[in-house]
Amino acid sequence: MNSVLYDVYKEKVVPQLKEKRGYTNPMAIPRLTKIVVNTGVGTDKDREVMQSAIDTLSQITGQKPVINKSRKNVSNFKLRKGMAIGASVTLRRGVMYNFLYRLINIVLPRVRDFRGVSPKSFDGVGNYNFGLTDQSVFTEIDLDKIKHTIGMNITIVTTARTDDEARDLLAMLGMPFAN
Repeated sequence: MNSVLYDVYKEKVVPQLKEKRGYTNPMAIPRLTKIVVNTGVGTDKDREVMQSAIDTLSQITGQKPVINKSRKNVSNFKLRKGMAIGASVTLRRGVMYNFLYRLINIVLPRVRDFRGVSPKSFDGVGNYNFGLTDQSVFTEIDLDKIKHTIGMNITIVTTARTDDEARDLLAMLGMPFAN
């Protein structure tokens, strides 16, 4: 892995976590497992929106997204089983660290009126979730070609057992938490 953020994790974060939390086993130190970038489109009636979401995710992450399909019929939403309703990408290893580095240092500061991400968005077992309402904050997206604004949910999965461990890990990696 040749990632700046991974080097920071190995050289600075691991010793800091070891000292702060008193880990004796190096495998007990929390680390990132994966990052999942997910977007929901609704129904596949408008194929242009779905294709736009797929293209956007592939430009942002550098990987081809998996198309998520509905599992059951919902008549109120005019949804049939098997219809494409979203797309997601799972990032691991070096690609994950590169994406998180770009997210922390380039993308989040470009969000309008950004005051930090919520420190309360943990799920109870050390995973962090937050959403972006617009894809235009990513530098990979050509603003002239945007026809549909697409929001996305980003999930950062860690090996931490508690939210406090995960919060310490992400804060040491540079995640800008709001006060």
